[in-house]
Amino acid sequence: MLHPRRRRDTGVPIPNSLVPFVNSGGEHFTDRDHELAGYSASMPHCPNPESGKYHGQMVPDHQGREAARPHPPQRGAADSVIEMRGLSKRFGDLVAVDALDLDVHRGEVFGYLGPNGSGKSTTIRMLFDFIRPSAGTYTVLGGSGADPAIRRRVGYIPGELRFDPRYTTSDLIAFYGHLRGDIDTTYVDELLARFDLDPARPIGQLSTGNRRKTAIVQAFLHRPELLILDEPTAGLDPLLQHEFHQLIGDVTRAGATVFLSSHVLPEVEALADRVAILRTGRLVTVAAVDELARHARQHIDLHLAGEASAEPFDKLPGVVRATASGAVIRLVVEGNLDAVLKAAATLPVRRIVTHETDLEDAFLDFYRDQP
Repeated sequence: MLHPRRRRDTGVPIPNSLVPFVNSGGEHFTDRDHELAGYSASMPHCPNPESGKYHGQMVPDHQGREAARPHPPQRGAADSVIEMRGLSKRFGDLVAVDALDLDVHRGEVFGYLGPNGSGKSTTIRMLFDFIRPSAGTYTVLGGSGADPAIRRRVGYIPGELRFDPRYTTSDLIAFYGHLRGDIDTTYVDELLARFDLDPARPIGQLSTGNRRKTAIVQAFLHRPELLILDEPTAGLDPLLQHEFHQLIGDVTRAGATVFLSSHVLPEVEALADRVAILRTGRLVTVAAVDELARHARQHIDLHLAGEASAEPFDKLPGVVRATASGAVIRLVVEGNLDAVLKAAATLPVRRIVTHETDLEDAFLDFYRDQP
């Protein structure tokens, strides 16, 4: 059974179940919290299984006009699409997000990294005004995330999806198309084909992966200039993850900005220009992906001509760990290698093997000393 809530100003009943951007963390939300992506005071009845379906026609905006889509921004422009200054959120004694200072630049893919519970989803909820900051300020596309006009320019995939099982993908497309306006139906059809979605099937009959694909289509269908994505590929098989990565490349080449919150490190490494690493609500670092990988701890194997001992390396500056097994000394080194190479030159080294570092190595370095 649907449980409609009434808009304060119009009395139009809106089924909560058609709004996937819902509480998944225990906070109390108000009517205003669900006005995402331009959900204005004149929101119509949500489509039902018998009417209002997407049938490949231009969907007008909520005022009956074909809304003008903003010109795509130029990739690499210096202005910030998201700004956070001292942004904080407390839940009682728990500090979920602690004094974030962060800028996301126009045209980039920005990775937002951290394990579960580090504050990633809480940050996103503040950007949309789902929950209010305890301190600090933020802007999204130069304005407030609570502004319906700003929300129409944003595509959003929440980490947890809750669609009414009786509705279909076509129902959702019609619903969000009505809210956002100026929907290119050819592009929507391409998205449906790209992710192999049958728009006529009820959501309740879809697998977890197909529900995630439905969320992807609704986020991208209006060609937003900013995409805020919370674990967007959770539940997708590797082939569809690859297709999603291709889609991200397509939209960023067209000028879109992507804020990608994830704990899937290979995905972020493949897609992101820069990353921020969050630990227990605090910003640990912000850097380009390749820069982080370069500064990660290095793993080096020294193959000797005879029995090996790690003792010459135990006390050297920058050596985090030194172990020996048979004729091989295995080192984990942080920073400059000069001292290690000088010590190695005094030994009968037959071969030196270095292991390429990546974003995962850098990420683990930041968390290695966490209590």
